[in-house]
Amino acid sequence: MTSPERTRWAALYVLCAGTLMIVLDATIVNVALPSIQDDLGFSASALAWVVNAYLIAFGGLLLLAGRAGDLLGQRNVFLAGLALFTVASVACALAQTQGMLIAARFIQGAGGALTSAVVLGMIVTMFPSPREQAKALGVYGFVASAGGSIGLLAGGVLTDALDWHWIFFINAPIGVITGVLALRLVPSKPGLGLRGGADLPGAALLTGGVMLGVYTILGVTEHGWLATRTLVLAAVAATALAAFLVRQTRIATPLMPLRLFRSRDVSGANVVMALMVVGMFSLFFLGALYLQLVLGYDPLAVGLAFLPSTLVMGVTSLKLSQRFAPRTILAPSLLFVLAGLLLFARVPVDGNFVVDVLPATILIGLGAGLSTPAMMTLAMSGVAPEDTGLASGLINTTVQVGGAIGLAVLATLAAGRTGASTAPEDLLAGYHLAFVIGAGVLGVATVVAVWLTRPSVLQVLRVRDGLTPDRV
Repeated sequence: MTSPERTRWAALYVLCAGTLMIVLDATIVNVALPSIQDDLGFSASALAWVVNAYLIAFGGLLLLAGRAGDLLGQRNVFLAGLALFTVASVACALAQTQGMLIAARFIQGAGGALTSAVVLGMIVTMFPSPREQAKALGVYGFVASAGGSIGLLAGGVLTDALDWHWIFFINAPIGVITGVLALRLVPSKPGLGLRGGADLPGAALLTGGVMLGVYTILGVTEHGWLATRTLVLAAVAATALAAFLVRQTRIATPLMPLRLFRSRDVSGANVVMALMVVGMFSLFFLGALYLQLVLGYDPLAVGLAFLPSTLVMGVTSLKLSQRFAPRTILAPSLLFVLAGLLLFARVPVDGNFVVDVLPATILIGLGAGLSTPAMMTLAMSGVAPEDTGLASGLINTTVQVGGAIGLAVLATLAAGRTGASTAPEDLLAGYHLAFVIGAGVLGVATVVAVWLTRPSVLQVLRVRDGLTPDRV
């Protein structure tokens, strides 16, 4: 391997380290919530804002952050987000009041959005060769997919061994080291400049609409889907986003060029990803609740229970995914996730880990490890260089917003089946319903994936005329 090649791969690992820090934080905090509640005196409803403040800023800014990378330079946006996330993490660790922690979490979410939104765009630019790009996206896919379960394990270790402040303090040295290495290794390329699409009114409509939409979704579990509050807020959010889209068709330099959505690969991959994360979120959230509330696992044991899935995900993402063309492996890999969810839908109240839990988590790890890089590749394929940041922000937004909607729906349905009971049998009935519905959504995702990976009419005609698929 030549020196420039080594530098490129080292830069990839730096970008993935930044991504892993963001992904870990999203789940590691959940494990520490009881300790945070006891220390700072949060009520049950106020405690939710430790998570919600982060998610609103993170989900609301991803699209804008991705486009900012195209305009201002992707490395610049990555470094700015990394610095903001690191400083906010220290503020979280030092927080002595509820208000300070919630405010710092909001800023942390904004930094996370800036950091995460541009990484895929930089990877695609650094690795233009299809073979190298597949390998690089396999590494990224493993980090993005497995980080959640690693966060459960790390959160249990840090909270038990030290205290909740350290789940935030640990980000400081990681953020500083990642930033220094990024300055040295990640290439800096100029953006289009603010004249290429600095639409401030459009930015306000986009960010406000997405943030309000995420806020509305997060409140569904408490208020219900048909509550006046939910319907009014959803209508306002939809109106803002509709106004943004109309504006983008009428201005000379749009913030979000809608040409991006003309690509079947980009649009289809985002639809499949949105559907898949519904099932994945049902596993990591409701599966963790099953282990804790029905089987009696402590937080550290829950993290260890998901470790085999993480290891399988890592092997398939890093070693196997690059051996298959994305269009070939996408639909079959989703069937593995579907099978795993169906196995989870039959777990008993006195379940055994090896017999009832392990096979399902391994199947889901296998499917996620193969499908995530494939979807990332398709979501970024054929995108113009000036739109890579936007495409990167779009797929990240799909994961966050799709996951939030799916989790709100499944948690609401599970709670409706369980009712007010806390008996393990009743809780399990709710989880079973959620897993069955999650499996149904995965079935729809598989059908969409089959449509997405079918050759287009143009491709068929070109192959008939003697062009190879690689030239199509």
